[in-house]
Amino acid sequence: MKESDWKIFKKIKENAIQLFCNNALNEFEEIIKDRNENAQETYIFLYRLVINRDKHMAILFDGHSRSKAHLQLLAIRGENLADEKLLSELSEEFLHKTDPKRLNW
Repeated sequence: MKESDWKIFKKIKENAIQLFCNNALNEFEEIIKDRNENAQETYIFLYRLVINRDKHMAILFDGHSRSKAHLQLLAIRGENLADEKLLSELSEEFLHKTDPKRLNW
C-alpha cells in the first residue's frame, strides 16, 4: 500500500467512524423520542440496539493496520460511510481493490 493511500485511508476511516456514530446516535434519539411502549420495553430495545451497533462498529473499524486497510475500506464504502472527496484522492489501484460494486457488496 502506498504511503499516500495510507494517509488518506486514515482520514477516511476517522470520518467514517464519526458518521457511523452520528447515525447511531440519531437512531437512538428517534427511538427515545417516539417511544410508544412502556419505559422498560424501550430501554431493553435500546440496550439491544446499542449492543448490535457496537458489534457492527467493531466489524467495520477494529484493528488499524495496513494489512486490514483494504478490507476496512471495502466495508466502509459498502456501508456508504466514505467521504467521496477523500476517495477521489486515492490511487486508482486502491480504489479498484476496495470497490464494493466490483464484489457485489
